[in-house]
Amino acid sequence: MTTTTHRRPLRLPGQAAAHEGPVDMSVMYLMHHAFRRDLHAFAEVVPLTPVEDRETWRALAARWELFSAPLHHHHTGEDTWLWPFLMDRATESEQATLEAMEAEHAEIDPGLAACAAGFARLADHADEDARAGLAVRLCAVREALARHLRHEESDTIALLQRVMTQDEWEQIDKELVKGVTFPFLLRTIPWVMHGVPAEAREHVFASSGLAHRVLWRLTRPRFERLHARAFRYAP
Repeated sequence: MTTTTHRRPLRLPGQAAAHEGPVDMSVMYLMHHAFRRDLHAFAEVVPLTPVEDRETWRALAARWELFSAPLHHHHTGEDTWLWPFLMDRATESEQATLEAMEAEHAEIDPGLAACAAGFARLADHADEDARAGLAVRLCAVREALARHLRHEESDTIALLQRVMTQDEWEQIDKELVKGVTFPFLLRTIPWVMHGVPAEAREHVFASSGLAHRVLWRLTRPRFERLHARAFRYAP
Protein backbone atom coordinates (compact mmCIF):
# COMPACT_ATOMS: atom_id res chain seq x y z
CA MET A 1 0.00 0.00 0.00
CA THR A 2 1.39 3.40 -1.03
CA THR A 3 0.98 6.31 1.37
CA THR A 4 0.86 9.82 -0.04
CA THR A 5 2.33 12.46 2.25
CA HIS A 6 0.64 15.85 2.11
CA ARG A 7 3.16 18.47 3.15
CA ARG A 8 2.37 21.65 5.00
CA PRO A 9 2.78 24.28 2.28
CA LEU A 10 4.91 27.35 2.75
CA ARG A 11 2.91 30.58 2.84
CA LEU A 12 4.65 33.90 2.13
CA PRO A 13 3.47 37.53 1.90
CA GLY A 14 1.64 38.24 -1.35
CA GLN A 15 1.10 34.58 -2.20
CA ALA A 16 -2.27 33.87 -3.81
CA ALA A 17 -2.71 30.27 -2.64
CA ALA A 18 -0.88 27.38 -0.97
CA HIS A 19 -2.33 24.06 -2.11
CA GLU A 20 -1.68 21.00 -0.02
CA GLY A 21 -0.36 17.91 -1.75
CA PRO A 22 2.53 15.49 -2.04
CA VAL A 23 4.98 17.94 -3.62
CA ASP A 24 7.10 20.36 -1.59
CA MET A 25 6.69 23.66 -3.45
CA SER A 26 8.75 25.73 -1.01
CA VAL A 27 11.43 26.69 -3.55
CA MET A 28 8.77 27.75 -6.06
CA TYR A 29 7.04 29.93 -3.47
CA LEU A 30 10.37 31.45 -2.38
CA MET A 31 11.15 32.42 -5.97
CA HIS A 32 7.70 33.94 -6.44
CA HIS A 33 8.09 35.94 -3.23
CA ALA A 34 11.47 37.27 -4.44
CA PHE A 35 10.06 38.25 -7.84
CA ARG A 36 7.16 40.16 -6.28
CA ARG A 37 9.41 41.79 -3.68
CA ASP A 38 11.96 43.01 -6.20
CA LEU A 39 9.57 44.39 -8.77
CA HIS A 40 7.75 46.32 -6.08
CA ALA A 41 11.06 47.72 -4.80
CA PHE A 42 12.32 48.66 -8.27
CA ALA A 43 9.05 50.35 -9.19
CA GLU A 44 9.18 52.41 -5.99
CA VAL A 45 12.82 53.48 -6.13
CA VAL A 46 13.34 54.33 -9.80
CA PRO A 47 11.29 57.56 -9.77
CA LEU A 48 13.14 58.67 -6.62
CA THR A 49 16.72 58.00 -7.76
CA PRO A 50 18.45 61.14 -9.13
CA VAL A 51 19.40 60.64 -12.78
CA GLU A 52 22.87 62.11 -12.17
CA ASP A 53 23.81 59.55 -9.49
CA ARG A 54 25.83 57.18 -11.68
CA GLU A 55 27.04 55.02 -8.78
CA THR A 56 23.50 54.24 -7.65
CA TRP A 57 22.24 53.55 -11.17
CA ARG A 58 25.11 51.14 -11.72
CA ALA A 59 24.22 49.41 -8.46
CA LEU A 60 20.59 49.26 -9.58
CA ALA A 61 21.62 47.78 -12.94
CA ALA A 62 23.67 45.12 -11.13
CA ARG A 63 20.78 44.46 -8.75
CA TRP A 64 18.39 44.13 -11.72
CA GLU A 65 20.66 41.45 -13.18
CA LEU A 66 20.58 39.62 -9.86
CA PHE A 67 16.78 39.60 -10.13
CA SER A 68 16.38 38.92 -13.85
CA ALA A 69 18.83 36.02 -14.20
CA PRO A 70 16.92 33.72 -11.80
CA LEU A 71 13.61 34.84 -13.31
CA HIS A 72 14.79 33.95 -16.82
CA HIS A 73 16.07 30.58 -15.58
CA HIS A 74 12.78 29.98 -13.76
CA HIS A 75 10.62 30.71 -16.82
CA THR A 76 12.84 28.70 -19.16
CA GLY A 77 12.70 25.68 -16.86
CA GLU A 78 8.93 25.83 -16.58
CA ASP A 79 8.46 26.15 -20.35
CA THR A 80 10.96 23.39 -21.13
CA TRP A 81 10.24 20.82 -18.43
CA LEU A 82 7.32 21.52 -16.12
CA TRP A 83 4.50 22.58 -18.44
CA PRO A 84 5.09 19.66 -20.90
CA PHE A 85 5.07 17.15 -18.03
CA LEU A 86 1.80 18.53 -16.67
CA MET A 87 0.26 18.81 -20.14
CA ASP A 88 0.43 15.03 -20.55
CA ARG A 89 -1.69 14.52 -17.41
CA ALA A 90 -4.03 17.50 -17.60
CA THR A 91 -7.68 17.66 -18.59
CA GLU A 92 -8.64 19.76 -21.59
CA SER A 93 -9.47 22.79 -19.43
CA GLU A 94 -6.25 22.36 -17.48
CA GLN A 95 -4.29 22.20 -20.74
CA ALA A 96 -5.74 25.61 -21.60
CA THR A 97 -4.37 26.90 -18.28
CA LEU A 98 -0.91 25.56 -19.11
CA GLU A 99 -1.03 27.17 -22.54
CA ALA A 100 -1.91 30.43 -20.80
CA MET A 101 1.13 30.02 -18.52
CA GLU A 102 3.46 29.90 -21.53
CA ALA A 103 1.66 32.80 -23.24
CA GLU A 104 2.01 34.90 -20.09
CA HIS A 105 5.76 34.23 -20.07
CA ALA A 106 5.92 35.46 -23.66
CA GLU A 107 4.07 38.62 -22.63
CA ILE A 108 6.35 39.34 -19.67
CA ASP A 109 9.76 38.65 -21.21
CA PRO A 110 9.88 41.63 -23.64
CA GLY A 111 9.02 43.96 -20.76
CA LEU A 112 11.88 42.55 -18.73
CA ALA A 113 14.27 43.14 -21.64
CA ALA A 114 13.04 46.72 -21.98
CA CYS A 115 13.62 47.32 -18.26
CA ALA A 116 17.16 45.91 -18.52
CA ALA A 117 17.85 48.33 -21.37
CA GLY A 118 16.52 51.20 -19.27
CA PHE A 119 18.79 50.37 -16.35
CA ALA A 120 21.78 50.04 -18.70
CA ARG A 121 21.03 53.46 -20.23
CA LEU A 122 20.76 55.14 -16.82
CA ALA A 123 23.93 53.46 -15.59
CA ASP A 124 25.78 55.38 -18.34
CA HIS A 125 23.79 58.58 -18.87
CA ALA A 126 21.74 61.09 -16.88
CA ASP A 127 18.52 60.76 -18.89
CA GLU A 128 15.23 61.99 -17.44
CA ASP A 129 13.22 60.50 -20.31
CA ALA A 130 14.86 57.10 -19.80
CA ARG A 131 14.00 57.18 -16.11
CA ALA A 132 10.38 58.11 -16.85
CA GLY A 133 10.10 55.36 -19.45
CA LEU A 134 11.69 52.83 -17.10
CA ALA A 135 9.26 53.75 -14.32
CA VAL A 136 6.30 53.09 -16.63
CA ARG A 137 7.71 49.78 -17.89
CA LEU A 138 8.46 48.57 -14.36
CA CYS A 139 4.88 49.17 -13.27
CA ALA A 140 3.59 47.32 -16.34
CA VAL A 141 5.91 44.35 -15.75
CA ARG A 142 5.05 44.30 -12.06
CA GLU A 143 1.34 44.05 -12.83
CA ALA A 144 1.81 41.44 -15.59
CA LEU A 145 4.01 39.25 -13.40
CA ALA A 146 1.64 39.62 -10.44
CA ARG A 147 -1.25 38.36 -12.60
CA HIS A 148 0.86 35.46 -13.84
CA LEU A 149 2.02 34.38 -10.38
CA ARG A 150 -1.51 34.62 -9.02
CA HIS A 151 -2.75 32.45 -11.92
CA GLU A 152 0.06 29.93 -11.40
CA GLU A 153 -0.39 29.66 -7.63
CA SER A 154 -4.18 29.44 -7.81
CA ASP A 155 -4.63 27.03 -10.72
CA THR A 156 -1.43 25.45 -12.01
CA ILE A 157 -0.02 24.37 -8.66
CA ALA A 158 -3.39 22.84 -7.78
CA LEU A 159 -3.02 20.72 -10.93
CA LEU A 160 0.58 19.88 -10.07
CA GLN A 161 -0.37 18.66 -6.61
CA ARG A 162 -3.06 16.46 -8.14
CA VAL A 163 -1.00 14.72 -10.81
CA MET A 164 2.64 14.77 -9.65
CA THR A 165 4.59 12.97 -6.95
CA GLN A 166 7.53 14.31 -4.96
CA ASP A 167 9.87 11.89 -6.77
CA GLU A 168 8.69 13.17 -10.14
CA TRP A 169 9.16 16.76 -8.98
CA GLU A 170 12.71 15.96 -7.90
CA GLN A 171 13.46 14.43 -11.30
CA ILE A 172 12.32 17.61 -13.01
CA ASP A 173 14.28 19.66 -10.49
CA LYS A 174 17.43 17.81 -11.58
CA GLU A 175 16.80 19.08 -15.11
CA LEU A 176 16.09 22.58 -13.86
CA VAL A 177 19.41 22.85 -12.04
CA LYS A 178 21.52 21.63 -14.94
CA GLY A 179 23.86 24.41 -15.97
CA VAL A 180 23.46 26.24 -12.65
CA THR A 181 26.99 27.17 -11.60
CA PHE A 182 28.18 27.40 -8.02
CA PRO A 183 28.76 31.20 -8.31
CA PHE A 184 25.17 31.56 -9.59
CA LEU A 185 23.96 29.56 -6.59
CA LEU A 186 25.98 31.70 -4.17
CA ARG A 187 24.40 34.85 -5.61
CA THR A 188 20.90 33.41 -5.62
CA ILE A 189 20.69 32.06 -2.06
CA PRO A 190 20.92 35.43 -0.23
CA TRP A 191 18.78 37.07 -2.91
CA VAL A 192 15.92 34.60 -2.60
CA MET A 193 16.01 34.59 1.21
CA HIS A 194 16.01 38.39 1.53
CA GLY A 195 12.92 39.62 3.37
CA VAL A 196 11.56 36.14 4.05
CA PRO A 197 9.83 36.17 7.46
CA ALA A 198 11.81 34.37 10.18
CA GLU A 199 9.22 31.63 10.70
CA ALA A 200 9.12 30.84 6.98
CA ARG A 201 12.91 30.95 6.79
CA GLU A 202 13.17 28.35 9.54
CA HIS A 203 10.57 26.23 7.75
CA VAL A 204 12.80 26.26 4.66
CA PHE A 205 16.04 25.54 6.49
CA ALA A 206 14.41 22.66 8.40
CA SER A 207 13.91 20.80 5.12
CA SER A 208 16.83 22.10 3.03
CA GLY A 209 19.50 21.30 5.59
CA LEU A 210 22.46 22.86 7.38
CA ALA A 211 24.45 23.60 4.20
CA HIS A 212 21.73 25.96 2.95
CA ARG A 213 21.70 27.85 6.25
CA VAL A 214 25.51 28.13 6.31
CA LEU A 215 25.71 29.38 2.72
CA TRP A 216 23.02 31.95 3.45
CA ARG A 217 24.93 33.25 6.47
CA LEU A 218 28.19 33.45 4.50
CA THR A 219 26.74 35.16 1.43
CA ARG A 220 24.17 37.43 3.06
CA PRO A 221 26.49 40.34 4.05
CA ARG A 222 27.76 40.96 0.51
CA PHE A 223 24.23 40.81 -0.89
CA GLU A 224 22.91 43.21 1.75
CA ARG A 225 25.64 45.75 0.87
CA LEU A 226 24.72 45.64 -2.82
CA HIS A 227 21.03 45.86 -2.01
CA ALA A 228 21.56 48.87 0.27
CA ARG A 229 23.62 50.71 -2.39
CA ALA A 230 21.03 50.05 -5.08
CA PHE A 231 18.00 51.06 -2.98
CA ARG A 232 19.55 53.95 -1.08
CA TYR A 233 16.71 56.26 -2.19
CA ALA A 234 13.93 53.83 -1.30
CA PRO A 235 11.07 55.41 0.65
